[in-house]
Amino acid sequence: MDVANKSTVCEFVLLGLSNSWKLQMFFFVVFSVFYVATMVGNSLIIITVIADSHLHSPMYFLLANLSIIDMSLASFAAPKMITDYLTGHRNISFDGCIIQIFFLHLFTSTEIILLMAMSFDRYTAICKPLRYASIISPQVCVALVMVSWVVGVMHSMSQVIFALTLPFCGPNEVYSFLCDLPVVFQLACVDTYVLGLFMISASGIIALSCFILLFNSYAIVLVTIKKHSSKGSSKVLSTCTAHFIVVFMFFGPCIFIYMWSLSSFLIDKVLSVFYTIFTPILNPVTYTLRNQEVKTAMRKLKNKLLNSNKTMPLHYF
Repeated sequence: MDVANKSTVCEFVLLGLSNSWKLQMFFFVVFSVFYVATMVGNSLIIITVIADSHLHSPMYFLLANLSIIDMSLASFAAPKMITDYLTGHRNISFDGCIIQIFFLHLFTSTEIILLMAMSFDRYTAICKPLRYASIISPQVCVALVMVSWVVGVMHSMSQVIFALTLPFCGPNEVYSFLCDLPVVFQLACVDTYVLGLFMISASGIIALSCFILLFNSYAIVLVTIKKHSSKGSSKVLSTCTAHFIVVFMFFGPCIFIYMWSLSSFLIDKVLSVFYTIFTPILNPVTYTLRNQEVKTAMRKLKNKLLNSNKTMPLHYF
């Protein structure tokens, strides 16, 4: 990116979460553990869905793709933040900052669309069970995933183009551990009030609208379950509850940051950590601890690997 003629700022300084060395070491340990757990947990879900034929269904196909997005969301900024705590190097180039903005909006917007696709899948399975196979076909699932990525790319590109039009001529200290528009645009040499209104209209209202749609769809599903109680209702209720937990924990921080884009830096920092560090691990935790099918499939995979390890030495004789 040639931004030399647009900005006199060549790099930004990510101030992180704290200047205290003790707190930095604490964050280093905690975030490292969460990052490793996120990568291992989501990788295990993907491998389990691929390995177990009983999980070759639309719901688990979408779940595996959600794991891929969560791994990506956890990887675009967290590793740099973790290494920065050790090296003390907090600078990020202008291009690097723009790239972080791109990937942040790419993965978050893609996950929003995918969560809506998962909601549509559960709504169809419960409210229109006789037509489920014809509506949610493998081709439709692939199309939903492709649409989520296309929408994600389009949204993130619009945010990047907006960021590149901003003039940066002075302050370069970002009061966060990553580059995001709510904190970066406040460093621009223009009136931030107008930009704040743009942020609300472009991201906050969209996220809030999607959350309301998801909330209504799950409300309809829960009412349907209550009216048609059966032996499988508890299983369906558990699955839908897990979905809604992920939806609520993901949308909550996003809506707050973008609807109140001029909120305090401390709140922005906490919420940014929440949806980039903590939220990606909710996927494996909620779906493995609350879903009996996934737990059974993981148990089978574990036994299969253990048995193969036991028989492996025999091949050498």
